[in-house]
Amino acid sequence: MIFFSKTILFAFLSFFVVSTIQAQDTTDKVIFHKSHEPKKTKAPFSDAVQVGNLFFLSGQVGMDHTTRKLVEGGIQAETKQTLENIKAVLAHHKLTMNDVVKCTVILADIDDFKSFNEIYTTYFPQKPARTTFAAKGLAVNAKIEIECIAIKKD
Repeated sequence: MIFFSKTILFAFLSFFVVSTIQAQDTTDKVIFHKSHEPKKTKAPFSDAVQVGNLFFLSGQVGMDHTTRKLVEGGIQAETKQTLENIKAVLAHHKLTMNDVVKCTVILADIDDFKSFNEIYTTYFPQKPARTTFAAKGLAVNAKIEIECIAIKKD
């Protein structure tokens, strides 16, 4: 049986961990992308953050970005606009809704679940993983907010 001193073992493990981290740094660089919306350049968040081939999209609400106001018409209209806003962010990075692998959906009222879902399913036939919950007090008094994770396929 071969015995290693603690110092040699620690040195080997340290070298292995540092080498692994350095190898990941070159392939999984974090990129904080600027918004494609000129009016959001001073926002305190990125519309998308890229880590390797993964894109983490910030939450979108049903705001018409030309007027900077929520669309009228209730949960279905807001859901449609929210998903169109997601499509725009994805398109800016040469991605589509088919590249989305995970969504987190926040509803202001869980009773809107069925109405929201009727619109949502038309945008995601591939059925990405999803978490849906209700929370009181969404930004700009929205009825819905959705964030996504997408993967860029090479």
